[in-house]
Amino acid sequence: MPKRILTGTVVSDKGDKTVTVLVERRVKHPLYGKIIKRSKKYHAHDEKNEFSMGETVRIEECKPISKSKSWTVLDRVSAAPAGAGAEA
Repeated sequence: MPKRILTGTVVSDKGDKTVTVLVERRVKHPLYGKIIKRSKKYHAHDEKNEFSMGETVRIEECKPISKSKSWTVLDRVSAAPAGAGAEA
């Protein structure tokens, strides 16, 4: 069975070797038929701590690494927009 691959935005990179990725999907409401957004956060393994907040990344399903981590970051789809994550 192939591994699932999802695309989302890094919303946190505070953990060591871990990033939190927000994945949004658009679904049709079962009764009203309107298209609505559903989102879910995944903890993904980032071995070299190379991804930062605001970047769009692809994550791939893997065997469980910890209690909450069973995804790894594959690659960067796009860089963070200018000024994102630079608040201080």
